[in-house]
Amino acid sequence: MTVFVGTSGWQYRDWRGVLYPEGVPQRRWLEEYARSFAAVENNAAFYRLPERATFADWRERTPEGFVMAVKASRYLTHIKRLKAPAEPVARLMDRAAALGRRLGPVLLQLPPNLRADPGLLDAALARFPTGTRVAVEPRHPSWWTDEVADVLAGRGAALCWADRGSRPVAPLWRTADWGYLRLHEGRARPFPSYGRKALVSWVERIAEGWPGARADVFVFFNNDVGGAAVRNAELFVRLAVSAGLETAGQGGRDSSHE
Repeated sequence: MTVFVGTSGWQYRDWRGVLYPEGVPQRRWLEEYARSFAAVENNAAFYRLPERATFADWRERTPEGFVMAVKASRYLTHIKRLKAPAEPVARLMDRAAALGRRLGPVLLQLPPNLRADPGLLDAALARFPTGTRVAVEPRHPSWWTDEVADVLAGRGAALCWADRGSRPVAPLWRTADWGYLRLHEGRARPFPSYGRKALVSWVERIAEGWPGARADVFVFFNNDVGGAAVRNAELFVRLAVSAGLETAGQGGRDSSHE
């Protein structure tokens, strides 16, 4: 198992002095970020899908082995609500393909008021090119059915494990031979940090979910306020290593071998 740990986004002004030294200009923050973490979730793509040239620029600015997960445009998930997915999926994948080997999973975060429709989900997943890793984060309880689990498993898509308030908000189904975890908001201080105990529990869940498996698991912290995501991601790496899990190289700030 290889665990890729990072944050949801990297351009947060309050991370200056936490992750980014005072003298580093914002236009160089991605390079600085990649010195510390092996992966990032690009959730800005949800609000406005970048041009292909922008994805290519990110590829050139990051090192070999770095992974960028991409949150699918809200046009597909929130405006179209998964209907008529052919064009938005094709546009997304055409642009994101410019990342080359840096391209990681695609995240489909569904609207909280979108009720379960296994057929609609299956049709959307079918539009992704073969071999694309897609993680799905439903947020309405009607999705927690065997039929939905079967759709995900049949397409090799991962149910996104999610945490809010230091506890799971979705069933911990393993629907693919890889995993995806998003941590939105912890209960420790300073808010919205996660405490050590909560993070240990997630390390244990990952180890139990893929025991002895050759699997990639992606872990992204979305609690960006005040740099909490940075500190929690760094701690998660140390805890994962202590638990015997292999983590992808974390660059210059890596303290996993302390």
